[in-house]
Amino acid sequence: MKASLYTQDGKSKGEIELPALFSTTIRPDIVQKIIRSQIFLQMQPFSHDPLAGKKHSASGTISHQRHDWKGHYGRGISRIPRKTMWRRGTQFYWIGAEISSTRGGRRAHGPSLIKRLRKVNKKEMEIAFNSALSATVSPKYIIERYSSLDSIKGIPAVIESIPEKTKVLLSTIKTIFPDISEILVKKRSVRAGRGKARGRKYKSSPGLLIIKSDSEVVKSSLVEIKSVSNISLDSLYPLGRLTLYTKKAIEQLGTLENKKESKSEDKKVKEKKK
Repeated sequence: MKASLYTQDGKSKGEIELPALFSTTIRPDIVQKIIRSQIFLQMQPFSHDPLAGKKHSASGTISHQRHDWKGHYGRGISRIPRKTMWRRGTQFYWIGAEISSTRGGRRAHGPSLIKRLRKVNKKEMEIAFNSALSATVSPKYIIERYSSLDSIKGIPAVIESIPEKTKVLLSTIKTIFPDISEILVKKRSVRAGRGKARGRKYKSSPGLLIIKSDSEVVKSSLVEIKSVSNISLDSLYPLGRLTLYTKKAIEQLGTLENKKESKSEDKKVKEKKK
């Protein structure tokens, strides 16, 4: 697969060959599986206090033997654990405690704090990551993600290097993507309605994602900029994130892919020798 190569000013310079990982088949089902497992791990665990409803002096049951001290033989009451409220001679006043059917007792089937990890295979993680990268160069998935787009041009796009000045960067991305300038920049607005009082005051759009190499040092609050080593599945999900790659980032992704292929070949050779 080939991508359009642009200069710092946004002028077309030709084409560049993309690594083979951008041509992998897109698997939205595996991507969604991994996203769900990550959301599950990020959730705040909740449960009741393990000792809630068990802090009474009402362990066990009261004796049912005849003529036994502090027993309730012949009283016609159930054998649940009870706590003593008052006593007058050999007469006791008990109240049921500890069990779930009593007032102030323990909870019957409350949530537990145990969180079992949802297993995700290494190959599935690799497939999901490659699928997310492939979706960034697929016009079909980009149009599905952004409801305001009917068509898109200039995808996939690669820039030689990112301009350091914000004004130059803004003009560059607008020349590369002239028809979709509305969704290129990060936006933040105050939400309408009661959501402001419920911890979600602001609505925000992520804007364009620029992926650079680890050696490049560029910062900007205008768009989201991430290095190759810091790309996560969260930043590329939902599939079809509008993304601009630098030339060095494409070269770094290519070298990482070649290393993985060489490692897999070495494993196959070792297995054959065994």
